Amino acid sequence: MRMSVGKKFAVAAIATFALLGTAACGSDDSNDSSDTSSSSSSDDSGQTSDAAADLVGPGCQDYADAVPDGGGSIDGMAQDTVTVAASNNPLLTTLVKAVSGQINPEVNLVDTLNGGEWTVFAPVDDAFGKLDQATLDAIATPEGAATLESVLTYHVIEGQIPPSDIAGDQTTVNGATLTISGSGDSISVGGGQANVICGGVKTANATVYLIDSVLMPPS
Repeated sequence: MRMSVGKKFAVAAIATFALLGTAACGSDDSNDSSDTSSSSSSDDSGQTSDAAADLVGPGCQDYADAVPDGGGSIDGMAQDTVTVAASNNPLLTTLVKAVSGQINPEVNLVDTLNGGEWTVFAPVDDAFGKLDQATLDAIATPEGAATLESVLTYHVIEGQIPPSDIAGDQTTVNGATLTISGSGDSISVGGGQANVICGGVKTANATVYLIDSVLMPPS
């Protein structure tokens, strides 16, 4: 993954998953007395998981239900660098391919993403499914490498930004400004291009916001 300025996941079951809810995954107790609007998980002692402490968005509970444990879960992602965490997440298979050279061998951002502190807007597989086939074909060609890298780096901001501070105009690694508005369960990204499904997901070196559409940088 090439990011000279400093420092695109197909899961058939995603339709079954719905789109990620507001409580994080906790202990797998059947007496689910917690409020589903809660965005935190609990360990066996009832303590809130640090990984879930800042979660926002209407889909965090569905995410927690779809990926309750393992490396792609809320707690699991917090243990690994961002590309490793994403590769373990069944909701992000297309994005992983895009950033790791599997869509276009000339675009591989893995080392860069694993080597800094980032805020990443991560389109889920359904988001890539909204793109037309001609666009997908074009970004896979040598001539489309620059476009793919521009799109991917438009989803990344240097430094980790928590949900409490994410609103406003943010400068992306692409160099273009990305506008984020709203808060809590209603956060819009890129002037309404996408909505946050579940944000504030921690990895070892990034804060991730799962989004429902692929962002396109200004031309």
